[in-house]
This record gives sequence, C-alpha cells and structure tokens, in this order.
Amino acid sequence: MKHIVVLTGAGMSAESGLKTFRDADGLWEGHDVMEVATPKGFAANPELVLEFYNQRRRQLFEVTPNSAHFGLAELEKNYKVTIVTQNVDDLHERAGSKNVIHLHGELLKARNIVDEFSVIDCKTDIKLGDTCPKGHQLRPHIVWFGEAVPMIDTAVDVCMTADILLIIGTSMQVYPAASLMHYVPEHTPTFFIDPKPAIESKHNLTVIAETATVGMKRFIESLD
Repeated sequence: MKHIVVLTGAGMSAESGLKTFRDADGLWEGHDVMEVATPKGFAANPELVLEFYNQRRRQLFEVTPNSAHFGLAELEKNYKVTIVTQNVDDLHERAGSKNVIHLHGELLKARNIVDEFSVIDCKTDIKLGDTCPKGHQLRPHIVWFGEAVPMIDTAVDVCMTADILLIIGTSMQVYPAASLMHYVPEHTPTFFIDPKPAIESKHNLTVIAETATVGMKRFIESLD
C-alpha cells in the first residue's frame, strides 16, 4: 500500500470558515504576533493571550470539516495516509483521518507553564488562575514563536517514507515546517494545491492552482 504524506496549512481549513490567523498586514486577529503568540507576550499579558485562544477555541465549535478534509480521510481506504499539519484545529480528525501529526499544537488541548509534556484535553476556556493538579497555571497547547517544535523530528521521519507528497493550503514559507518537503525521497511525485502558488510545475512537481476543496478533487482524479 503506497504511503501518501500530506502537509496542510491554514488554506486547508479556510473553506470551513476558520480564518487564517495572520492577516495581510501581519496582524493576528488585530493583534501583533508578538503579543499573542510568544512566551514573552504571555508573560507580559497572560489574560490577553488566554482570551485570544479562548476565542479561537470557541470558533472551532462553530465550524465543520469541508470536502477536502473528508477527501483525505477517504484516501485511507486505498492508501496509507499520514497528515502533517500546521493547523491547530481538529478538523482532520473530525473528518475521519486516523494519522495526524500537529506541528504547532492543538487548540483542544492545554498544558501547564512548567512542563511542555503535561498535555491534557481542553474544550473550555482557560482563565488566569486555572491550574493543573500541581498548582501550575494552564496555557494553550500551542507552539509559540521562539519555542521548539517537538513533533518536527517525527514529521521528518514520516516524510522520508513518502511514496507521494501532497501539500495543501500552505505557502511552505514558515520554518521548520517548510523544510519538510526536502526530506521526501528523490523523485517522489509531489502535488502542491494552493490558489495562489508561489512555485511552478516542474519535474515530479504538479501545481494545482485551486482552493483545497477543488484541488483535492483534481488530485483524487489524478490517482485513478
């Protein structure tokens, strides 16, 4: 059974109604990224940061997976599929995908501020004063800028076993995630789905200049 490795980004969830965090002006929902997505920002104003992610978490319960999410799940009937996502939502899982690696953390999980491995499920707001059993303040299980990406080595290992690489809804400009496509075996067929691709088709690389939902249909048709 061939192994399809899928790298997904914000464009994957955009058609479900989830905004991409970062706007064209570089702000995240009206906030400077340094305020809401760095350890320094959390130390300076933890209430602001907690509420920022509380709002993102609430929004997540208002949306559902789109046809691209379901298309990836369907591929598991005939292929081994591993998804490496930069997204912090759970739409891949809700669509039925079984093997999902979250590089940048998960909105529906939390951890305390002392131990990055103290991860627990979290489907409600996190407030200042909410603590783990050891008394440490809880924070979102999100990899902030300046923090290590604990799942990157696992993702690299997965990419090294790819028979087909599929990239959806990510510009592949954010590192270390952007480096992953360079770890697939040489000559691996690669498909890049993005409505405004910054690269062109070439040997072993097929660019599908479409949204995630339309692009997934074309990708699936190409496998027949």
